[in-house]
Amino acid sequence: MSVPLWIWAAVLAVILAMLAVDLFAHRRAHVVGIREALGWSGVWIALGLGFGVVVWLVWGPEAGGEYLAGYLIEKSLAVDNVFVIALLFSFFAVPRELQHRVLFFGVLGALVFRAAFIGAGAVLIDRFHWILYIFGAFLLYTGVKMARHSAIEVHPDRNPVLRAMRRLIPVTGSYQGQRFLVRQDMDGQDGRPGRRWAATPLLAVLVAVETSDIVFAVDSIPAIFAVTSEPFLVFTSNAFAILGLRAMYFLLAGAMHRFGYLRYGLAAILVFVGAKMLLADVYKIPVWLSLAVICACLVVSVGASEYRNRREEGKDLTVRDRR
Repeated sequence: MSVPLWIWAAVLAVILAMLAVDLFAHRRAHVVGIREALGWSGVWIALGLGFGVVVWLVWGPEAGGEYLAGYLIEKSLAVDNVFVIALLFSFFAVPRELQHRVLFFGVLGALVFRAAFIGAGAVLIDRFHWILYIFGAFLLYTGVKMARHSAIEVHPDRNPVLRAMRRLIPVTGSYQGQRFLVRQDMDGQDGRPGRRWAATPLLAVLVAVETSDIVFAVDSIPAIFAVTSEPFLVFTSNAFAILGLRAMYFLLAGAMHRFGYLRYGLAAILVFVGAKMLLADVYKIPVWLSLAVICACLVVSVGASEYRNRREEGKDLTVRDRR
């Protein structure tokens, strides 16, 4: 698959333009409601799927299928990211009107870091083919671990990057609007008073969100390499899925408790793509089968979650009626 540099530049320009539009639309701090989040989710999903249609028409159905599979994998694994972000916002008591700003710059940083990871991964796979087996085994291990541990624990106070930041720069005791840095009157290391830069808690939250996303990228990027080794498809499927993370958060954060079985679906996806990577030299699983398995895992896990919710709600109604 040959991708000219001008196409790379055009795609990056579209991504940056959409980010600029999003930033302009949310230039004022406000609480993002369900209707607004639903509208933006529709925009990002339409953009991601629309780009998949372009890939299908320009490079053929196989490339289009690989892009779509990578997009679905990243989109589904991003649900776990939403869990963690919700816990981080709760830990830092982030005001709801400031959450979008953290997520915006979190996504911007995630795109940069993931581009670096994808470039490094493509070089490693090209030079050391056997590393695919390491990626596959890691995904199998991660999938089994995810299925066995249903609870997510987040400990920002143990985050080494956050600790280092606090050693390098003082942190204010309260939020200062949408600002990440402020100048305050304080004593320096030499004991002399003066106006010095200090980080706000908003910057600490951003650092925590960014480092947690890097951890998730360790899972999701090898998973996408399991369905395609083309860096352009890996990056674009990852990027267009990540762009909708903010809207997804505001849609799902308050309803995550309703998806009790989704974790098992995500675990099954990781196990499947890990096995596919390990079997790549023996049998290449068709793209259509990969798409079918990924969709089936998501549909079954979400359907099972909703069925359980309705049963529990029915039991609650029965108990109330008896009273």
